[in-house]
Amino acid sequence: MPDLRRRKIVSYAMLMLTGLCALLAISALVIILGYILVGGLRALSWDFLVNTPKPIGEPQSGIANAIVGSLILVGLGSLIGLPVGILAGIYLAEFGQNTFGYVLRFFIDTLIGVPSIVIGVFVWTVMVHPMGHFSARAGGVALGIMMMPIVARTTEEMFRLVPQSLREAALALGAPVWRASLGVVLRAAAPGVATGAMLAIARVAGETAPLLFTALALNYMSTDLNQPMASLTYQIYYYAGSPYDEWHSMAWAATLVLVTIILTLNIGVRILARNRYE
Repeated sequence: MPDLRRRKIVSYAMLMLTGLCALLAISALVIILGYILVGGLRALSWDFLVNTPKPIGEPQSGIANAIVGSLILVGLGSLIGLPVGILAGIYLAEFGQNTFGYVLRFFIDTLIGVPSIVIGVFVWTVMVHPMGHFSARAGGVALGIMMMPIVARTTEEMFRLVPQSLREAALALGAPVWRASLGVVLRAAAPGVATGAMLAIARVAGETAPLLFTALALNYMSTDLNQPMASLTYQIYYYAGSPYDEWHSMAWAATLVLVTIILTLNIGVRILARNRYE
């Protein structure tokens, strides 16, 4: 009986400790979001969202070019990184139990830990320097490279959680291996794969360092992929480092816009994935 009582006390204590840690993590998120909300609402307006930047002191300055630029850069990175990452993850989960798979997994894990500025310097070396100018295309490639390993490892883990019986049932009905993987296993793992994709998008959407070496920035609206392009992260970086209080307020408002976009994308994809596959 004393031993049973001791185990119950330890179990209750650990339950309280884990609950406290979870509460601290959630509190940190709420505090950060609240601080951004309070700081950003002061400068947020319709003109701020639809106008382009103007010199300091001029009214109705905005970040419309940065919003459009970020959406284009992240979209281009997703077009490059998501298909490659998902297919690589499928290969690792379904066919990667060999030497090549182990080597590929090692390089993917290594790429996850590579600092984003190193990826930016690499893309600058192989794309920007030979072309002689910054471009949105180079920025999209840098973001795509960052997304690939995250999506690949998440896809692999989600595929491993799918019961083997689903694969066996599909193969027993005469489906080839590739169709069983893409048509059955992928559908079962789709919510997890979508979550991994959104984590990758959320990470690259907040990156500044690789864009400094690739897309750089532009003070007016542009959708030309062969030219420099503005982004929310660079605009926040530029405004926050300025000596003007007006630009500091605009940096907070731009941060609020960026966080809102990321949260909206996450919530939207999770709802669509749950409604379609659950």
